[in-house]
Amino acid sequence: MSMFMPRTMASLALVLALAACGGSGEPANETSNEAAPTNGAGEKAAGGGHTAEGKVTLSADQIVAAGIQLGRPTLGGSGTVELPATIEGDPQGTQVVSAAIGGRVVSLRLNLGQSVRRGQSIAVIESREAAQLKGEVEASRARLALANSNLAREQRLFVQRVSPEQDLIAARMAATEARIAYRQAQSQVSAAGGGGGGLNRLGIVAPIGGQIIARPVVLGQTVAADAELYRIANLARLSLALNIKPEDAGRVKPGNIVVVRAPGRQASARISFVSPALDPQTRQVPVIATLDNGDGQWRVGEPVTASVQLSGTGGAANTSILVPTTAVQTIAGKSVVFVRTATGFQATVVTLGDAAGATVIVRSGLTGREQIATTGSFTLKAEIGKGEAAHED
Repeated sequence: MSMFMPRTMASLALVLALAACGGSGEPANETSNEAAPTNGAGEKAAGGGHTAEGKVTLSADQIVAAGIQLGRPTLGGSGTVELPATIEGDPQGTQVVSAAIGGRVVSLRLNLGQSVRRGQSIAVIESREAAQLKGEVEASRARLALANSNLAREQRLFVQRVSPEQDLIAARMAATEARIAYRQAQSQVSAAGGGGGGLNRLGIVAPIGGQIIARPVVLGQTVAADAELYRIANLARLSLALNIKPEDAGRVKPGNIVVVRAPGRQASARISFVSPALDPQTRQVPVIATLDNGDGQWRVGEPVTASVQLSGTGGAANTSILVPTTAVQTIAGKSVVFVRTATGFQATVVTLGDAAGATVIVRSGLTGREQIATTGSFTLKAEIGKGEAAHED
């Protein structure tokens, strides 16, 4: 071994050497009460670190030095897939506020993050078109007042038998038409975005209650018709935007639980939509989950980590055992997981099911209560390979 070998590689080599000779950190008579182990042929297994087929002897200190991490399988459910996600406003509770006419913005009464009530005045637009709309409202109001006055006069004259019924019918028709014109003028102002303000100004009111999440214009800016002035969102309920691989999307159903995590916070969301088509850019399946935000701890645009529950089939949905994919190795064509024993690890043959993100379902071979090597299992596989080579020699 070169004296210039990196320290980490030298430490790992020392650990493996200790493991091969039974581990100096273990008592010499630790297995003295056990029967002499044999291999598959009934002969004593070769190598001091391999007291039985598929067994590796390592002390606790050697396990730490080799970088082997321990963990337990996950029980229950058919698995989860963990992936990044983004908090978004609920499409059903988000609305863009705009004016149907162009003009100059003379008032913006709310800023980002502020709360707003439905019907509250939030902006004022000044323009000639607003003056025309307001002028038509005033003119139609005056025509309606005149038509109502004429109708009242004709009704009196008709009762006194001074005016014929034909004049009364004409007056009633004129009053009806004037009322329709007045309501139409008011509707045009409402369709433009609101009301209030001076003759040449149009007040914009909030269509829903919530919080201001966007304000793309500034005071004094001239905007075109239908330009966005505000974006209001009801943040009591948010959406979680996910992109899931096609192979996992088949087991993601509306109603499945999503655990949302961020530093210092955790909450549960529920899948509300799974797209039937792949996103043409990401080639993944867009999924939306609904997240309750009544306490206001989540923010629109915030990146989070989401653990999506995958649906199973039949009764296996409640009995599945999952292990990290890094815990599984292949020895002699069989999948094995290294289970922690009193003296080290035992390679246990397992039958695998579907992959679920960074985990895989174990159909048989484990009870789910074992302590296993979750990372560093390749080192243990290499040790077994060395022991088999020494046995053949």
